[in-house]
Amino acid sequence: MSNVPYWRLSGFYFFYFAFVGAMSPFWGLYLRSLAFDAFQIGVLMSLLQVMRIFAPNIWGHIADRSGRRTAIVQLAALGSVLAFAGVFLGSGFWWLFVVMAALSFFWSASLPLVEAMTLSHLGDRTDAYGRIRLWGSIGFIVMVVGLGYAFDQVSIGWLPWAVLAVMLGIAAFARVIPEADILAHANDPHSIWEVVKRPEVASLLVACLLMAVTHGPYYTFYSIYLVDHGYDKSTVGWLWALGVICEIGIFLVIPRIFARVTARRLILASFALAVVRFLLIAWGVESPWLVWGAQTLHAFTFGTYHAAAVALIHHHFRGRHQARGQALYTSLSYGVGGTIGGLASGLSWETPGPAWTFTFAAGSAALAWLVYAAWGKTKSVPAPSKL
Repeated sequence: MSNVPYWRLSGFYFFYFAFVGAMSPFWGLYLRSLAFDAFQIGVLMSLLQVMRIFAPNIWGHIADRSGRRTAIVQLAALGSVLAFAGVFLGSGFWWLFVVMAALSFFWSASLPLVEAMTLSHLGDRTDAYGRIRLWGSIGFIVMVVGLGYAFDQVSIGWLPWAVLAVMLGIAAFARVIPEADILAHANDPHSIWEVVKRPEVASLLVACLLMAVTHGPYYTFYSIYLVDHGYDKSTVGWLWALGVICEIGIFLVIPRIFARVTARRLILASFALAVVRFLLIAWGVESPWLVWGAQTLHAFTFGTYHAAAVALIHHHFRGRHQARGQALYTSLSYGVGGTIGGLASGLSWETPGPAWTFTFAAGSAALAWLVYAAWGKTKSVPAPSKL
C-alpha cells in the first residue's frame, strides 16, 4: 500500500465517524435540553437519514459527470461546517429543522465519494479496504466514550462545540485527499440504470436495503430495550462499544478473509448471522451471556457485511459510474432502508412488542439472504484499462 494515501484517507474516516459518535448517542439529549418534545426530537433526528435517500445521488451524479470527486468532497465538508454553524445562531424548532436539513444534505455527500476514491486508490487491493475503514470505527469509539465521560462533568450544552471541532477535522482531511484516477470500463457506454437492472446488481441493492431495515430497531430502540430489562446505562454503553471493537477486529483481518472467501459468500454469511443475532436479542435479553454474545456478532452483521457490500458495489459500478454506484448503495440501504426500519420498529414496538420487533428484524435479514442467494451470483466483468 506504498502508493495509497493511507493516513489521509484514514484521517477522514476517523473524523467522519467521530461525528456519528457525537450525534447518534448525544444529539437527542442536547435537543431535549432545549425543551423539545419527543416528536420534535424524532423529526430533527430523522433528517440525518431522510437526506441520505436522495442527496448522495445528486452529489454522485455531479462527481461522475465532472470527474472532480475531491473538489466535491471539499465543497461538501465546507458546506457542512457552514450549515452546522447555524446551531449557534438560534434554537427554535424550525430554525434547527433548516439547519439540520442543510447539514445533512452536505454531510451525506462525502462518504460515498470517499469510498469510491479509496477503492480507486487501492486498485486491485480492495481486500485492504478494512485497514483504512477501521479508523472510522476508532473515531466513533473515541468520541462516544470520551463525550460520555465528559458529560458526567460538564453540561450537554457543550456538545455543539465538540461537533464543530470534529467537523473542522473532516474539512481539514478533505483538503488533503488526493484525486484518484478514473479507469475506463466496459460499462461506460451503458447508462447506470442498465447496470442496476442486472439481476446480480438489483438483488444486491435490495438485499442491502433489507439489511438496513433489519438494523432499524437496533439503532432506534436497543438502548431503551436493555434499560427496560434491567441493564444499567454504563453496561449499555459498553455493549455498544463491544460491537464497534469487534467491528475493528474484523476490519483488521478482512484482507486475509477476502483471500480465501468471495465477497458474495461473505455477505450471505453476514445475512445468516444477522438472523441469529437478532433472534438472540429478541428472546435472550434476560441472559447477559446471550446479550454479550449477540453483540460480538456485530463484527459480521456490520463489519464483514459492509466490507463485502462496498467491494461488490465497486465490482459492479466501475468507470464513470463509480461514485453514483456508492451513492446509490448509501441511499437505498442507509437512507431508504434505515428510514423504513426505524419507522416500522416505532409502529411495532408497543404492539406486538419489542421481542417481536426484533424477530421481524431477523426476518428481514432472512429475506435479504433469500433474495441475494437466488439472484446475486456475480458475473465476470472485463478488466478496466487506464484512461
